[in-house]
Amino acid sequence: MSQPAFILVRPQMGENIGAAARAMLNFGQQRMRLVDPRDGWPNPKAAAMASGAGRVLDGAGLFGSVAEAIADCHYVFATTARPRGITKPVLTPERAMEQARALMAEGKTVGVMFGPERAGLENEDVALANAIISVPVNPDFASLNLGQCVLLVAYELGRQGSEVAPEVMALANTDFAEGIEIEKLGDHFEEDLEAAGFFFPPQKAPGMKLNLRNMWARLPLTRADVQTLHGMLRQIARARRRD
Repeated sequence: MSQPAFILVRPQMGENIGAAARAMLNFGQQRMRLVDPRDGWPNPKAAAMASGAGRVLDGAGLFGSVAEAIADCHYVFATTARPRGITKPVLTPERAMEQARALMAEGKTVGVMFGPERAGLENEDVALANAIISVPVNPDFASLNLGQCVLLVAYELGRQGSEVAPEVMALANTDFAEGIEIEKLGDHFEEDLEAAGFFFPPQKAPGMKLNLRNMWARLPLTRADVQTLHGMLRQIARARRRD
């Protein structure tokens, strides 16, 4: 079985990147991806904190955006304590990693996003995920350290047994579209809707576009679904040109 990509989005402190690497290697996970780390990369403070887990940092991929980091992912989880009005399935780490194991057993690429230390993932980041992982912590003090959050997810992944519920296996057998395919579908819709004057008034356009991106990521779209939607848009465009 493959491993999920642990995606640290705009991490701020090298020490926390190193702590995340240690937590990952504790449970045999080595696929780290970094999105626009604040202090650049490589980071000597991360290497010092990793303390024996340097191989995780050495193999870490560096990306300029979340969209690039999840481009090859068939299913993405976003860790956040506050869904903030974004409609997504919300799972415990246990249930999420059960799904992740089943998906990876079927050859799917899975990503788990972790937000920056100061305020966590932005709505624009969460909108690109398929589901949310939320830990049942004290609501009066819900903030988790980046390394702690990575540790919880890696632990749950390592703790899972080989038995997988039938409904989870049904999810795993779905031919999901990759992140890059969903992104291009969103681009296609935005271009056509922009031309049709859908994004009105202009000041509401960013929120409308965010809602659409969230909808595409929330829907369990298959590759066939994406191809069908592209075909529908192209046919509508042809009909409008004939008119």
